[in-house]
Amino acid sequence: MKNFIKLTQLLFFIVFLTSCKTSVNKEELIINSEDQKSDQINTAKSKMELKYSCGEDGVSEFLSDGWIIVEEYSEEKICTWKSFPATKNCDMEKDKGCKITIPDKIGEEKTYLLEK
Repeated sequence: MKNFIKLTQLLFFIVFLTSCKTSVNKEELIINSEDQKSDQINTAKSKMELKYSCGEDGVSEFLSDGWIIVEEYSEEKICTWKSFPATKNCDMEKDKGCKITIPDKIGEEKTYLLEK
């Protein structure tokens, strides 16, 4: 049993030693990565997501500025709501529990993914 405990301690010690890296390799990587970062920043593309709903549309302003539409999709969305009393004796201002609200106008919400 004592041999087993010593063996497991030895294995943990070996794993600990092999997991450490030298600092010399890190310094070389840092020096090289500074040059690569400046190149990556110049080639990076700007991305933007725009959402317009219920007949609004302003994507043409961005297209004239040089943005390109990468992806476009739309979803159905409720634009306005309509409320009415549940019964004839219901006062919607005093008793909020008797007010029924339903969708009035249903439109589309368009989402644009732009890239420059």
